Amino acid sequence: MFCSFLGTIAFSVLFNVPRRFYLSCGLTGMAGWLCYLVSINVASVSTSAFLGTVLVVLMSRILAVWKKCPITVFLVSGIFPLIPGASVYYTVYNMVQGNLAEAADRGIGAVKVAFAIVLGIIFVVSIPKQWFKADYWRSRFRGASENSDL
Repeated sequence: MFCSFLGTIAFSVLFNVPRRFYLSCGLTGMAGWLCYLVSINVASVSTSAFLGTVLVVLMSRILAVWKKCPITVFLVSGIFPLIPGASVYYTVYNMVQGNLAEAADRGIGAVKVAFAIVLGIIFVVSIPKQWFKADYWRSRFRGASENSDL
């Protein structure tokens, strides 16, 4: 968990994220990795990557509203621990070594994870923007309590 936290912060530094967002970026990446690790015992790698991505994007949207900054500040750095870099590396390595069956297997796995990440991002980004604002929910509950008095 600590390595995913530090790795996410290092990625934030590399891509010039403002210093005041480092802690939030690190926590976002760490939460996504924790979700991935917890779910990998009961689900496939691609399903776990999807669940981790959903958590990262949800946290990114909430933090973007709370900290009043673009979602990409948290999303790009927070998704970093879930990227299937090792699978892509071993795909190319096995292709160079002539192990085409192993390369195909690793490549398909990497594409599945990448597709799961994309689906997770699309799934959460399609949620209406106002749902992430506290005023929206206050007005909804206030309206519901006024209607129940009738």
